[in-house]
Amino acid sequence: MAQRSLAETLTGAVVLVVAIGFLGYAVANTGRTVVSGYTLHARFDRIDGLAVGADVRVAGVKVGSVMSARVDPQTFQAEVNFTVQNAVKLPADTSAEVTSDGLLGGKYLSLVPGGDEKTLAAGGTVTITQSAISLEQLLGKFIFSVSNLASEQKKPEAPK
Repeated sequence: MAQRSLAETLTGAVVLVVAIGFLGYAVANTGRTVVSGYTLHARFDRIDGLAVGADVRVAGVKVGSVMSARVDPQTFQAEVNFTVQNAVKLPADTSAEVTSDGLLGGKYLSLVPGGDEKTLAAGGTVTITQSAISLEQLLGKFIFSVSNLASEQKKPEAPK
């Protein structure tokens, strides 16, 4: 009996060590990295699904991370604080938009540089913003318009 108990204990310990190893590997290789740099701010009407830690991208390349998001109690807009790598100097007329990785992908903040000679300083605000587009609202509007069109086509014409 003692022999079986010792074998079970050793097997359990090996399984536990292997599980901890897999967990450590998964955490170390999640693909999320903290990007240091300067902080910028932007205001949006809605940021559906944009989470703290989400990527900030320029031309599809990650250049920063979303640091925080909150609602301004005065304007009821979403205020987003994010970092951009020090090597990336953005023009003052840069625009920001909340974009999706795809139909099922996560949201990220996409920056589109403008053509201004002046650059955004640390702590600056991106004033040109485009809010997140809600796929559910778009589908609802489409279904509503199709059903209205179908019901209008079924109505009999008035006799002349």
